[in-house]
Amino acid sequence: MEDTKNLVTQLVSVPGLSGYEDRIREHLTKLWKPLTDEIHSTKLGSLHALRKGEGTAPRRSVLIATHMDTIGMMVTAIEDGLLRFTEIGGIDTRILPGLTVNVHTQTGELPGVVVLPPAHTLPDDQDSKKTIELKYLFVDTGLSAREISRKVNIGDLVTFNLEALDLEDGYISAPAMDNRSSVAILTQVLQILQTREHHWDVWAVATAQEEIDFQGAITSGYALRPTIAIVVDVTFASGPGTPSHESFDMDKGPTFDIGPRTHPKLYQAFIDFAEKHEISFLRGAYSRSSGTDADGLQLAGEGIPTMLIGLPLRYMHTPVEIIQIRDIQRTARLIAEFIEQLDDQFMDTLRWDEESDLIK
Repeated sequence: MEDTKNLVTQLVSVPGLSGYEDRIREHLTKLWKPLTDEIHSTKLGSLHALRKGEGTAPRRSVLIATHMDTIGMMVTAIEDGLLRFTEIGGIDTRILPGLTVNVHTQTGELPGVVVLPPAHTLPDDQDSKKTIELKYLFVDTGLSAREISRKVNIGDLVTFNLEALDLEDGYISAPAMDNRSSVAILTQVLQILQTREHHWDVWAVATAQEEIDFQGAITSGYALRPTIAIVVDVTFASGPGTPSHESFDMDKGPTFDIGPRTHPKLYQAFIDFAEKHEISFLRGAYSRSSGTDADGLQLAGEGIPTMLIGLPLRYMHTPVEIIQIRDIQRTARLIAEFIEQLDDQFMDTLRWDEESDLIK
Protein backbone atom coordinates (compact mmCIF):
# COMPACT_ATOMS: atom_id res chain seq x y z
CA MET A 1 0.00 0.00 0.00
CA GLU A 2 2.86 2.38 0.78
CA ASP A 3 4.13 2.44 -2.82
CA THR A 4 0.64 3.28 -4.09
CA LYS A 5 0.25 6.00 -1.50
CA ASN A 6 3.57 7.57 -2.46
CA LEU A 7 2.66 7.41 -6.15
CA VAL A 8 -0.67 9.16 -5.60
CA THR A 9 0.90 11.83 -3.38
CA GLN A 10 3.53 12.48 -6.03
CA LEU A 11 1.00 12.75 -8.87
CA VAL A 12 -1.39 15.17 -7.13
CA SER A 13 1.49 17.54 -6.33
CA VAL A 14 2.26 18.36 -9.98
CA PRO A 15 0.27 21.22 -11.61
CA GLY A 16 -1.58 20.57 -14.86
CA LEU A 17 -4.80 22.51 -15.44
CA SER A 18 -6.91 21.76 -18.52
CA GLY A 19 -5.10 23.09 -21.57
CA TYR A 20 -1.90 23.65 -19.55
CA GLU A 21 -0.73 20.10 -18.86
CA ASP A 22 2.99 20.69 -19.59
CA ARG A 23 4.40 19.88 -16.15
CA ILE A 24 2.36 16.77 -15.46
CA ARG A 25 3.04 15.51 -19.00
CA GLU A 26 6.79 15.91 -18.45
CA HIS A 27 6.50 14.14 -15.11
CA LEU A 28 4.58 11.21 -16.60
CA THR A 29 7.02 10.95 -19.51
CA LYS A 30 9.82 10.28 -17.02
CA LEU A 31 7.65 7.93 -14.97
CA TRP A 32 6.34 5.85 -17.88
CA LYS A 33 9.45 5.74 -20.07
CA PRO A 34 11.06 2.77 -18.23
CA LEU A 35 7.71 0.93 -18.32
CA THR A 36 6.99 1.23 -22.06
CA ASP A 37 8.64 0.74 -25.45
CA GLU A 38 7.67 4.03 -27.11
CA ILE A 39 6.43 7.35 -25.79
CA HIS A 40 5.41 10.63 -27.40
CA SER A 41 3.10 13.59 -26.89
CA THR A 42 0.41 14.73 -29.30
CA LYS A 43 -0.08 18.14 -30.87
CA LEU A 44 -2.94 18.74 -28.45
CA GLY A 45 -0.83 17.79 -25.43
CA SER A 46 -1.92 14.24 -24.53
CA LEU A 47 0.70 11.60 -23.76
CA HIS A 48 0.85 8.26 -25.64
CA ALA A 49 2.98 5.40 -24.31
CA LEU A 50 3.12 2.01 -26.05
CA ARG A 51 3.89 -1.27 -24.35
CA LYS A 52 4.25 -3.88 -27.10
CA GLY A 53 2.56 -7.24 -26.80
CA GLU A 54 4.06 -10.67 -27.34
CA GLY A 55 1.63 -11.71 -30.08
CA THR A 56 2.43 -11.98 -33.77
CA ALA A 57 2.26 -8.68 -35.66
CA PRO A 58 0.03 -7.04 -36.66
CA ARG A 59 -1.30 -7.13 -33.11
CA ARG A 60 -4.59 -5.92 -31.71
CA SER A 61 -4.36 -3.09 -29.19
CA VAL A 62 -6.10 -1.88 -26.07
CA LEU A 63 -6.04 1.81 -25.16
CA ILE A 64 -6.32 2.78 -21.49
CA ALA A 65 -7.30 6.43 -21.09
CA THR A 66 -6.97 8.44 -17.88
CA HIS A 67 -7.15 12.22 -18.10
CA MET A 68 -4.24 14.04 -16.49
CA ASP A 69 -5.69 17.56 -16.46
CA THR A 70 -7.25 19.11 -13.38
CA ILE A 71 -9.64 21.91 -12.51
CA GLY A 72 -8.36 25.31 -11.37
CA MET A 73 -8.57 29.03 -12.03
CA MET A 74 -7.21 31.78 -14.25
CA VAL A 75 -6.58 35.48 -13.56
CA THR A 76 -8.96 37.68 -15.57
CA ALA A 77 -8.34 41.14 -14.11
CA ILE A 78 -6.27 43.06 -11.55
CA GLU A 79 -8.08 45.59 -9.36
CA ASP A 80 -6.37 47.57 -6.60
CA GLY A 81 -3.82 44.82 -6.08
CA LEU A 82 -6.43 42.05 -5.94
CA LEU A 83 -6.93 39.40 -8.61
CA ARG A 84 -10.22 38.58 -10.24
CA PHE A 85 -10.40 35.07 -11.64
CA THR A 86 -12.52 32.59 -13.52
CA GLU A 87 -12.71 28.82 -13.26
CA ILE A 88 -11.04 26.26 -15.52
CA GLY A 89 -13.28 23.21 -15.50
CA GLY A 90 -16.13 22.92 -13.05
CA ILE A 91 -15.26 24.04 -9.51
CA ASP A 92 -17.61 23.64 -6.56
CA THR A 93 -17.56 27.36 -5.74
CA ARG A 94 -19.03 26.81 -2.27
CA ILE A 95 -15.59 25.90 -0.97
CA LEU A 96 -13.57 28.77 -2.47
CA PRO A 97 -13.69 31.57 0.15
CA GLY A 98 -10.79 31.17 2.57
CA LEU A 99 -8.79 28.72 0.47
CA THR A 100 -5.05 29.07 0.04
CA VAL A 101 -3.88 29.06 -3.58
CA ASN A 102 -0.78 29.46 -5.75
CA VAL A 103 -0.66 32.03 -8.55
CA HIS A 104 1.64 30.77 -11.31
CA THR A 105 3.51 33.71 -12.84
CA GLN A 106 6.35 33.92 -15.34
CA THR A 107 8.79 34.50 -12.48
CA GLY A 108 7.49 31.86 -10.08
CA GLU A 109 4.63 31.03 -7.76
CA LEU A 110 2.91 33.54 -5.49
CA PRO A 111 0.93 32.32 -2.47
CA GLY A 112 -2.51 33.81 -2.02
CA VAL A 113 -5.90 33.41 -0.37
CA VAL A 114 -9.39 33.55 -1.87
CA VAL A 115 -11.30 36.37 -0.23
CA LEU A 116 -14.66 38.09 -0.51
CA PRO A 117 -15.92 41.55 0.47
CA PRO A 118 -17.66 42.04 3.83
CA ALA A 119 -21.19 40.63 3.77
CA HIS A 120 -22.87 44.02 4.24
CA THR A 121 -21.23 45.37 1.05
CA LEU A 122 -22.62 42.59 -1.16
CA PRO A 123 -25.91 42.83 -3.07
CA ASP A 124 -29.02 41.60 -1.24
CA ASP A 125 -29.15 38.44 -3.35
CA GLN A 126 -25.64 37.50 -2.13
CA ASP A 127 -26.39 37.32 1.58
CA SER A 128 -24.19 35.26 3.86
CA LYS A 129 -26.51 32.26 3.78
CA LYS A 130 -25.90 31.68 0.08
CA THR A 131 -22.95 30.58 -2.02
CA ILE A 132 -21.20 33.75 -3.15
CA GLU A 133 -20.90 34.04 -6.93
CA LEU A 134 -17.45 33.86 -8.48
CA LYS A 135 -17.60 37.45 -9.70
CA TYR A 136 -17.49 38.72 -6.10
CA LEU A 137 -14.39 36.74 -5.12
CA PHE A 138 -10.74 37.81 -5.32
CA VAL A 139 -7.29 36.39 -4.71
CA ASP A 140 -5.22 38.43 -2.27
CA THR A 141 -1.45 37.86 -2.32
CA GLY A 142 -0.62 40.55 0.21
CA LEU A 143 1.44 42.49 -2.35
CA SER A 144 0.88 46.10 -3.24
CA ALA A 145 -1.00 47.06 -6.39
CA ARG A 146 2.31 48.14 -7.94
CA GLU A 147 4.03 44.82 -7.17
CA ILE A 148 1.07 42.78 -8.35
CA SER A 149 0.92 44.66 -11.65
CA ARG A 150 4.62 43.97 -12.13
CA LYS A 151 4.49 40.26 -11.34
CA VAL A 152 1.06 39.03 -12.44
CA ASN A 153 -0.42 38.96 -15.94
CA ILE A 154 -3.93 38.38 -17.19
CA GLY A 155 -4.14 34.66 -18.03
CA ASP A 156 -1.83 33.50 -15.23
CA LEU A 157 -3.04 30.26 -13.68
CA VAL A 158 -4.20 29.72 -10.12
CA THR A 159 -4.10 26.31 -8.41
CA PHE A 160 -5.20 25.02 -5.05
CA ASN A 161 -2.43 25.06 -2.47
CA LEU A 162 -3.26 22.05 -0.35
CA GLU A 163 -0.98 19.08 0.16
CA ALA A 164 -2.13 15.48 0.30
CA LEU A 165 -3.45 14.50 3.72
CA ASP A 166 -2.89 10.92 4.85
CA LEU A 167 -6.07 9.83 6.62
CA GLU A 168 -6.67 6.60 8.51
CA ASP A 169 -6.92 3.08 7.05
CA GLY A 170 -5.82 3.78 3.48
CA TYR A 171 -7.85 6.91 2.82
CA ILE A 172 -6.08 9.95 1.41
CA SER A 173 -7.33 13.47 0.67
CA ALA A 174 -5.93 15.98 -1.81
CA PRO A 175 -6.84 18.25 -4.69
CA ALA A 176 -6.49 16.75 -8.20
CA MET A 177 -7.51 13.23 -7.14
CA ASP A 178 -9.78 13.75 -10.14
CA ASN A 179 -8.11 12.30 -12.09
CA ARG A 180 -4.56 11.71 -10.87
CA SER A 181 -5.83 8.75 -8.84
CA SER A 182 -6.78 7.09 -12.14
CA VAL A 183 -3.39 8.02 -13.60
CA ALA A 184 -1.94 6.13 -10.62
CA ILE A 185 -4.07 3.12 -11.60
CA LEU A 186 -2.74 3.23 -15.16
CA THR A 187 0.83 3.58 -13.90
CA GLN A 188 0.40 0.52 -11.69
CA VAL A 189 -1.10 -1.42 -14.61
CA LEU A 190 2.12 -0.75 -16.53
CA GLN A 191 4.17 -1.81 -13.52
CA ILE A 192 2.25 -5.09 -13.17
CA LEU A 193 2.57 -5.86 -16.89
CA GLN A 194 6.35 -5.61 -16.55
CA THR A 195 6.27 -9.11 -15.09
CA ARG A 196 3.41 -10.53 -17.15
CA GLU A 197 3.11 -11.78 -20.72
CA HIS A 198 0.39 -10.12 -22.80
CA HIS A 199 -0.36 -10.69 -26.47
CA TRP A 200 -2.03 -7.37 -27.30
CA ASP A 201 -0.28 -4.01 -27.55
CA VAL A 202 -1.15 -1.65 -24.71
CA TRP A 203 -1.49 2.10 -25.25
CA ALA A 204 -1.26 4.05 -22.00
CA VAL A 205 -2.82 7.45 -22.68
CA ALA A 206 -2.87 10.45 -20.35
CA THR A 207 -5.42 12.68 -22.04
CA ALA A 208 -5.49 16.47 -22.05
CA GLN A 209 -8.47 18.81 -21.65
CA GLU A 210 -11.01 16.30 -20.34
CA GLU A 211 -12.36 18.82 -17.85
CA ILE A 212 -13.18 21.12 -20.77
CA ASP A 213 -14.74 18.73 -23.29
CA PHE A 214 -12.81 15.49 -23.95
CA GLN A 215 -10.66 16.90 -26.80
CA GLY A 216 -7.61 14.86 -25.83
CA ALA A 217 -9.53 11.59 -25.89
CA ILE A 218 -11.12 12.35 -29.25
CA THR A 219 -7.82 13.12 -30.97
CA SER A 220 -6.03 10.17 -29.33
CA GLY A 221 -8.75 7.80 -30.48
CA TYR A 222 -8.40 8.99 -34.07
CA ALA A 223 -4.60 8.86 -33.95
CA LEU A 224 -4.20 5.40 -32.41
CA ARG A 225 -7.31 3.54 -33.64
CA PRO A 226 -7.18 0.90 -30.88
CA THR A 227 -9.15 -2.34 -31.08
CA ILE A 228 -10.86 -1.59 -27.75
CA ALA A 229 -10.62 1.18 -25.17
CA ILE A 230 -10.84 1.29 -21.39
CA VAL A 231 -11.57 4.64 -19.75
CA VAL A 232 -10.77 5.04 -16.05
CA ASP A 233 -12.16 8.07 -14.24
CA VAL A 234 -13.52 8.92 -10.82
CA THR A 235 -17.16 8.52 -9.86
CA PHE A 236 -19.22 9.74 -6.92
CA ALA A 237 -18.54 7.92 -3.66
CA SER A 238 -20.97 7.64 -0.79
CA GLY A 239 -20.68 10.52 1.65
CA PRO A 240 -22.74 12.91 3.77
CA GLY A 241 -26.19 13.31 2.26
CA THR A 242 -25.44 11.42 -0.97
CA PRO A 243 -28.34 9.31 -2.28
CA SER A 244 -27.49 5.60 -2.24
CA HIS A 245 -28.72 5.15 -5.82
CA GLU A 246 -26.37 7.89 -7.10
CA SER A 247 -23.16 7.04 -5.23
CA PHE A 248 -20.94 4.07 -4.43
CA ASP A 249 -19.29 2.71 -1.31
CA MET A 250 -15.54 3.08 -1.09
CA ASP A 251 -13.16 0.18 -0.40
CA LYS A 252 -15.30 -2.21 -2.44
CA GLY A 253 -13.46 -1.96 -5.73
CA PRO A 254 -14.18 -0.02 -8.93
CA THR A 255 -17.50 0.51 -10.66
CA PHE A 256 -18.37 -1.03 -14.02
CA ASP A 257 -20.59 1.54 -15.71
CA ILE A 258 -23.17 0.61 -18.34
CA GLY A 259 -24.75 3.17 -20.66
CA PRO A 260 -24.71 4.40 -24.27
CA ARG A 261 -20.93 4.93 -24.30
CA THR A 262 -20.14 1.45 -22.97
CA HIS A 263 -20.03 -1.56 -25.28
CA PRO A 264 -22.45 -4.03 -23.62
CA LYS A 265 -20.44 -7.15 -24.48
CA LEU A 266 -17.17 -5.62 -23.31
CA TYR A 267 -18.98 -4.66 -20.12
CA GLN A 268 -20.15 -8.25 -19.67
CA ALA A 269 -16.65 -9.55 -20.39
CA PHE A 270 -15.33 -7.48 -17.47
CA ILE A 271 -18.10 -8.72 -15.19
CA ASP A 272 -17.43 -12.35 -16.12
CA PHE A 273 -13.70 -11.89 -15.59
CA ALA A 274 -14.04 -10.15 -12.23
CA GLU A 275 -16.49 -12.75 -10.92
CA LYS A 276 -14.31 -15.62 -12.12
CA HIS A 277 -11.26 -14.21 -10.34
CA GLU A 278 -13.19 -13.01 -7.28
CA ILE A 279 -12.27 -9.35 -7.75
CA SER A 280 -14.80 -7.08 -6.07
CA PHE A 281 -16.60 -4.45 -8.15
CA LEU A 282 -19.78 -2.37 -8.14
CA ARG A 283 -22.29 -1.76 -10.94
CA GLY A 284 -23.10 1.73 -12.17
CA ALA A 285 -25.40 3.06 -14.88
CA TYR A 286 -25.79 6.26 -16.89
CA SER A 287 -28.54 7.06 -19.39
CA ARG A 288 -26.91 9.58 -21.75
CA SER A 289 -23.47 11.19 -21.62
CA SER A 290 -21.05 9.59 -19.18
CA GLY A 291 -19.25 12.89 -18.57
CA THR A 292 -15.91 11.14 -19.18
CA ASP A 293 -13.41 10.51 -21.97
CA ALA A 294 -15.58 7.57 -23.01
CA ASP A 295 -17.87 10.09 -24.71
CA GLY A 296 -15.08 11.07 -27.09
CA LEU A 297 -13.28 7.76 -27.52
CA GLN A 298 -16.34 5.72 -28.40
CA LEU A 299 -17.00 7.86 -31.49
CA ALA A 300 -13.43 8.15 -32.79
CA GLY A 301 -12.83 6.79 -36.28
CA GLU A 302 -15.41 4.15 -37.18
CA GLY A 303 -16.19 3.68 -33.48
CA ILE A 304 -14.23 2.00 -30.67
CA PRO A 305 -15.74 -0.60 -28.31
CA THR A 306 -15.27 1.14 -24.97
CA MET A 307 -15.47 0.13 -21.32
CA LEU A 308 -15.93 2.68 -18.53
CA ILE A 309 -14.49 1.96 -15.09
CA GLY A 310 -15.07 4.29 -12.15
CA LEU A 311 -13.04 4.92 -9.00
CA PRO A 312 -15.27 6.07 -6.11
CA LEU A 313 -14.22 9.51 -4.83
CA ARG A 314 -15.75 11.81 -2.22
CA TYR A 315 -16.14 15.60 -2.56
CA MET A 316 -15.56 15.78 -6.31
CA HIS A 317 -14.22 19.06 -7.76
CA THR A 318 -13.09 20.37 -4.39
CA PRO A 319 -9.54 20.60 -2.94
CA VAL A 320 -10.32 17.84 -0.41
CA GLU A 321 -11.22 14.94 -2.70
CA ILE A 322 -10.85 11.58 -0.95
CA ILE A 323 -10.00 8.16 -2.39
CA GLN A 324 -9.22 4.75 -0.93
CA ILE A 325 -5.79 3.33 -1.78
CA ARG A 326 -7.08 -0.24 -1.84
CA ASP A 327 -9.57 0.69 -4.59
CA ILE A 328 -6.66 1.89 -6.72
CA GLN A 329 -4.78 -1.35 -6.17
CA ARG A 330 -7.81 -3.54 -6.93
CA THR A 331 -8.56 -1.64 -10.12
CA ALA A 332 -4.97 -1.81 -11.37
CA ARG A 333 -4.83 -5.54 -10.74
CA LEU A 334 -8.18 -6.06 -12.47
CA ILE A 335 -7.20 -4.19 -15.65
CA ALA A 336 -3.73 -5.73 -15.87
CA GLU A 337 -5.05 -9.26 -15.49
CA PHE A 338 -7.87 -8.62 -17.96
CA ILE A 339 -5.30 -7.46 -20.53
CA GLU A 340 -3.14 -10.48 -19.79
CA GLN A 341 -5.88 -12.89 -20.95
CA LEU A 342 -6.78 -11.08 -24.21
CA ASP A 343 -6.16 -13.36 -27.20
CA ASP A 344 -6.81 -13.47 -30.94
CA GLN A 345 -10.32 -14.81 -30.42
CA PHE A 346 -11.49 -12.18 -27.95
CA MET A 347 -12.98 -9.83 -30.55
CA ASP A 348 -15.23 -12.62 -31.82
CA THR A 349 -17.10 -12.38 -28.51
CA LEU A 350 -17.89 -8.68 -29.10
CA ARG A 351 -19.47 -9.01 -32.54
CA TRP A 352 -23.07 -7.93 -33.04
CA ASP A 353 -25.55 -10.40 -34.49
CA GLU A 354 -29.32 -10.61 -34.75
CA GLU A 355 -29.68 -12.62 -31.56
CA SER A 356 -27.35 -10.57 -29.38
CA ASP A 357 -28.17 -6.94 -30.16
CA LEU A 358 -29.93 -6.69 -26.83
CA ILE A 359 -28.46 -7.36 -23.42
CA LYS A 360 -29.97 -10.56 -22.11
